[in-house]
Amino acid sequence: MTQPIVHAHAWMPSSPCSDGCLPKSPPTVGRIVLALRIVLALAAFGLLPVLVVLGVPFPRVRRSLTRIGARTLLFAIGIDLTVLDARSERERSRTAAGALHVAGHISWTDVVVLTAVQPSTFVARADLIDWPVLGRLARAMKVLPIDRARLHQLPGVVDQVADRVRAGGSVVVFPEATTWCGRAYGSLRPALLQAAIDSETWVQPIRLRYLDRTDEQTTATCFVGDETIGASIGRIFRLRGLRAEVEFTAPEAPGGDRRDLARRCEVAIRRDGVEPAERPRKDVYDPTVHEVMAEAERSPMPPTVAAA
Repeated sequence: MTQPIVHAHAWMPSSPCSDGCLPKSPPTVGRIVLALRIVLALAAFGLLPVLVVLGVPFPRVRRSLTRIGARTLLFAIGIDLTVLDARSERERSRTAAGALHVAGHISWTDVVVLTAVQPSTFVARADLIDWPVLGRLARAMKVLPIDRARLHQLPGVVDQVADRVRAGGSVVVFPEATTWCGRAYGSLRPALLQAAIDSETWVQPIRLRYLDRTDEQTTATCFVGDETIGASIGRIFRLRGLRAEVEFTAPEAPGGDRRDLARRCEVAIRRDGVEPAERPRKDVYDPTVHEVMAEAERSPMPPTVAAA
């Protein structure tokens, strides 16, 4: 019998996504390839923190080494990478000296994917620091931990993010506040976006999705429901034919209203954006395409608070 989910408070982030969102029979690799992936991943996990430390005195060197390490790890996991960027030079310049990056949240792999594109500081769940293997990587990358069960700590995290971007750093936040499967998704909560307003920093929306070998959007990488991090890592390492697609849209001005900023960012990361000429896009971000939303309507989540 399924145990009811106990929330620390009425506005604790939650998602209706579960293991029912996963594809039933995704293609997988054989034992030899799996073994090679594990060996390469362990080498990358061990090397990446060292590369970060070696590059500490030289920011450009550190970012380059971190990107190389993340791409090696991504290769080991078995996820290819495509970056779409239709921004003008002027738009790129707005976030070149530091910015708040906003993306939807699907899996622990999001951090690896986005680091492989542009090394940044991440705001992530507090217990990530204690996870095996990934925790070491998180500490090396100076992840800013956030415990969403303790709302009184949120202003302090916002201040830390504002200080980082004000100093010229790039910080990635996942304002959905929890992971979804990627086809269904949650609203962006505006609290962390206050950091961009306080620091008067541009916000870079990022559209992230995972595709299978037929270029269809897949939920195979999602980390949702009761799955443990160990089980998720083991499952994803066995998958074959995955590709992460990262799309940069035009930056958003911070403005003075975090709720308005959240709405603008949500429009940017959900819209049907840049399209490679070689293939038509067959799907858009629409919560009606996923049956999990019907279940959410039957079992509504706790109410959200506008300030969070």
